[in-house]
Amino acid sequence: MRLTNKVAIITGGGKGIGRAIALLFAKEGAQILLNGTTKEAIEAVAEEINQNGGRAIAYQADIADEENVKQMIKAALSEFGRIDILVNNSGIAGPTAPVVNVSLEDWQRTFDVNLTGAFLCAKYALPGMIEQKSGCVLNITSVGGLGGYPFRSPYSASKWGMIGLTKTMALELGRYNINVNAIAPGPVRGPRIEAVLQKRAEQVGRSVEEVEQEMVEGTALKRMVENEDIAAMALFLASEDGRNITGETINISGGMRL
Repeated sequence: MRLTNKVAIITGGGKGIGRAIALLFAKEGAQILLNGTTKEAIEAVAEEINQNGGRAIAYQADIADEENVKQMIKAALSEFGRIDILVNNSGIAGPTAPVVNVSLEDWQRTFDVNLTGAFLCAKYALPGMIEQKSGCVLNITSVGGLGGYPFRSPYSASKWGMIGLTKTMALELGRYNINVNAIAPGPVRGPRIEAVLQKRAEQVGRSVEEVEQEMVEGTALKRMVENEDIAAMALFLASEDGRNITGETINISGGMRL
């Protein structure tokens, strides 16, 4: 098992990409703190892991709140004694609207969760990694952070910011044997992309089916990706297999280019 004796914090671990990463990491031997804002969702994933012979705890917290993050890191250290892997997966879609119609409140909240939350989790998880001279940080960004994304300015800008944070931390932390990378998913099949498609269809005055077809046609492989595709790359980067990869953004999108 590639993550035996490793401890991972996974934010947004109750569903979608976060759930897939948590289940795979647990299967590979990691002990996990699952973070999320929906208690029932993260508890369900933790229970699934524990029933299958793994070890996981659920910790409800808003990662945009500094004190919440401090307490979450303390809980992980109290329960497991160390932190080896931080997966900054929590994120929100933000509004679907032209820039001129985006409220400051929606802009700020999108940044608070998507970017500031990742910063805060890293800020408080890293001291232990620095002390033990080993660790891995994975930031789940988006292809929306690799190019222009009409009607999604807060989301796109916050995901661009995650890539800048990734590259900067990699340069700062390499001397401590800490790898920092980003994964940029494209359209991932599931409820979240369905909601995004619905809002986009309303914005451009087209059917959901037309918008979805356009999105799929924008990929080289002509299909959406699965949560498990992202989890597989996360495992690779968090394991010894990825020990000499840092400061990179890996695009898993079926070949989508914005």
